Amino acid sequence: MSPPILVSFILFLSLPFLFLLSPQLLPTTHFPFFSSSSPDADDLSLFRRATTSTSTTRHLSTTTNQKPKIAFLFLTNSNLSFAPLWQKFFSSDPNRHLFNIYIHADPTSAVADPGGVFHGRFIPSKKTYRSSPTLISATRRLLANALLDDPLNQYFALFSQHCIPLFSLRFVYNYLFRNSLTNFSASQSYYRSFIEILSDEPNLYGRYLARGEDVMLPEVPYHHFRVGSQFFTLTRGHAKLVVRDQRLWRKFRLPSITNEPCYPEEHYFPTLLSMVDPNCCTGFTLTRVNWTGSWNGHPHLYTPEEVSPELVCELRDSNWSSYLHLFARKFSPECLVPLMDMADDVIFRDSEVGKYILHTKL
Repeated sequence: MSPPILVSFILFLSLPFLFLLSPQLLPTTHFPFFSSSSPDADDLSLFRRATTSTSTTRHLSTTTNQKPKIAFLFLTNSNLSFAPLWQKFFSSDPNRHLFNIYIHADPTSAVADPGGVFHGRFIPSKKTYRSSPTLISATRRLLANALLDDPLNQYFALFSQHCIPLFSLRFVYNYLFRNSLTNFSASQSYYRSFIEILSDEPNLYGRYLARGEDVMLPEVPYHHFRVGSQFFTLTRGHAKLVVRDQRLWRKFRLPSITNEPCYPEEHYFPTLLSMVDPNCCTGFTLTRVNWTGSWNGHPHLYTPEEVSPELVCELRDSNWSSYLHLFARKFSPECLVPLMDMADDVIFRDSEVGKYILHTKL
């Protein structure tokens, strides 16, 4: 056998050993993988139970003097730094007649239980990644758990660890239900979801094509593609709609093939609701955010030096003449001290302007 042929033969025989050793010879890089197959079995089971349960009708028909509740949903991958402020917010209803709390915490982040009203309110959670379908899944888990937990949950408000309240709980409750704490006898069709729905934002078409040309078709034509804040307040009917959906989810859970993030959590919810039930959506969010000086997709981060009574009043204001912002983001954890210092005298002392708008009709 000639030397060149011998060398080739030896190299051929060594290939299996190279494959076996390659994991040790080459550095390993881990990337988050988002499958395009059906949802995980446990999620699918949870969603099915949340949308098929008949407990709501039975419960409401056999009880009296029941008031609808707000489900406060916290989606976080770090400690709830503003838990003391939220604790003060919730303390006006010590018996929890008006609200429930649910927390989805990234299990790899070791988020601490803040105690108080937050104690024991963590739901089974999974790893989340920024600008990925995992944020949609986490939100759907929160909605599903809240739907199953209490049939009196009629509004579902989503927050991050960087969100703060701008009014008292009683003001927020009255603002949403517009019934001055009357019994739960009014028609649920009166309620509308507060979710931002925009159709003319820059880079919208680029995000639509992020998964590939025509990939979103036929379920999501471009003229139906929307964008909006991921922090919304949904009615119970819309919460069920989101948890029940599989048709649009199959498209939005596909990964981006471009180098630019496609932020699926900012598109899935407004697109779905604008396609299915636009008339029962206000088109705007109740959570104020400042995009001035934003970087890498992050909004302005408020620092302690910026926190003041004037800032709270400014954040409450809205371009919509008959609406207010009830919450705001994005605040650094260090803002807790100045916020707590003015909580009673400013944040939870509802303004006369707010009280006036509270009693105006939609």
